[in-house]
Amino acid sequence: MENILEIRNLQKTFADNKFKIDIHSLDIPSGVIVGMIGENGAGKTSILRLIMNIYGRESGSIKGFGGVDNVADESKFKNLVGYVPDEEYLNMGLTPEKTAKAFAAVFDKWDDTVFRKYMDMWQVDIKKKCGALSKGTKTKVMLALALAHDPKLLILDEPTAGLDPAARIEMLDILREFVSDGERSVIFSTHITGDLDKVADHIAMIIDGRLHEMISADEAQEKYAVVSGEKPAPEKLLIGAKDTSLGFEALALRKDIPALGNVSVRTPNYEDILVHTIIQNRENRK
Repeated sequence: MENILEIRNLQKTFADNKFKIDIHSLDIPSGVIVGMIGENGAGKTSILRLIMNIYGRESGSIKGFGGVDNVADESKFKNLVGYVPDEEYLNMGLTPEKTAKAFAAVFDKWDDTVFRKYMDMWQVDIKKKCGALSKGTKTKVMLALALAHDPKLLILDEPTAGLDPAARIEMLDILREFVSDGERSVIFSTHITGDLDKVADHIAMIIDGRLHEMISADEAQEKYAVVSGEKPAPEKLLIGAKDTSLGFEALALRKDIPALGNVSVRTPNYEDILVHTIIQNRENRK
């Protein structure tokens, strides 16, 4: 499987010198949805902004689509990426219709039929000023704008925040359809891990500005289990143990389960992996 995006030795230190993005290697394959997860402040949004060259990198490379550099070939790169940031960029004094006309003048490919299809599906009044739209509706407008210029990669930062359950399901269906040809991909940052359980083929876990792990859904279920029971257990084999009314709960490697004794075992979801990894990381900081 070819990669649609490749990041190598990416570094960016922020002004206060207290936080640094340091990604040795991150590959996004073609035809997949990658969920980017991590606690608040882990660096997810910063990484996405580095990919979009909103933040300038200090070193390393970000290339996609067979070698297109996101800085040296910025215009070509951005023509191939649909981006929905975590903050609204819409001009509040313009309507979605006029915003779409502005986008049509910027991107090499623009299909107004695609834009209007999504506006009709979501029942958005494209003649109503963006400032009068709800937060969820603004997100729908931004997603439609991102899809209408035929991108090969969608980069979405918290896109389902503010959407009602029905709209979230519709958006997840759109993402599945988007990657179904095997040639396009999605990077999807979210705190709603239940959405990732529904659609993500891989997760990229970001801890303290670094890629802690990138793993597929099948690999995660084969590698990890959630274990619980009464203490004591060999704590060195537990990842992010927390006390419960019945004893403890933790993440563990499946290969280590026989050494844990009498414990209950269940298959983890993405939230389990994230929560227990964060707990472990906080313990390591002490």
